[in-house]
Amino acid sequence: MSSLPECQTLLLELHGGVLHITLNRPDSRNAMSLQMVSELRAVLTAVRDDRGVRALVLSGAGGHFCAGGDIKDMAGARAQGADAYRELNRAFGALLQEAQHAPQVLITVLQGAVLGGGFGLACVSDIAMADHQAQFGLPETSLGLLPAQIAPFVVQRIGLTETRRLALTAARFDGHQARRLGLVHFVEQDPQALAERLDEVLDHVLYCAPEANAATKKLLLASAGQPSNELLDEAAQWFSEAVTGAEGIEGTLAFVQKRKPRWAL
Repeated sequence: MSSLPECQTLLLELHGGVLHITLNRPDSRNAMSLQMVSELRAVLTAVRDDRGVRALVLSGAGGHFCAGGDIKDMAGARAQGADAYRELNRAFGALLQEAQHAPQVLITVLQGAVLGGGFGLACVSDIAMADHQAQFGLPETSLGLLPAQIAPFVVQRIGLTETRRLALTAARFDGHQARRLGLVHFVEQDPQALAERLDEVLDHVLYCAPEANAATKKLLLASAGQPSNELLDEAAQWFSEAVTGAEGIEGTLAFVQKRKPRWAL
């Protein structure tokens, strides 16, 4: 069995062939810090070749899944210049690629905030289930930024037409609409129903042979086409330019100051 890395931002619980990974920064609604990205990538690497780990269940502590990127990390990167922004952004894209291609079945349990980076993680899961009151959205453009690493995975998940609407309006929507969009597979009314649904899904997953599931997942992803390294590299550069530009500076400052940005009518 794999030796799991020590983590400060994640809670890990392995039993019955299922690794439960809980994003554990509840004070920030589990915002995706660079440390969390690094720890998630380390966990995925640790279990990649272990067929004793059959499924990965990703959820969030404190009633939220993930509220997106950590604005404090962005503030830290600002002092280091544009290259730091590009590297910070691209590291998250690498996480999405690695999660997408994990040989295990990746299940996301979505409650509360499912925004930005959290939205991206939902899009790379094999099976997604949500509370009906979960709040989904791509808020980046309302901050003067762009969903640089996330967008290709969202397009792949729900299609170009709906992604354009959501990304260009920063609209919020609930679990029921997420189900209609094809973002999630199951919507439940309360945490107990979510837990029961998860147990049911895991029963089905564990009925399938692990090597066959890993090979089938690889085949299905290859059949659908993939967001490319080249595109994600270019998107990280665009993100860096946006976050260091006038709109990015104003948008992130307005977020921290809890006010509308200048362009918001």
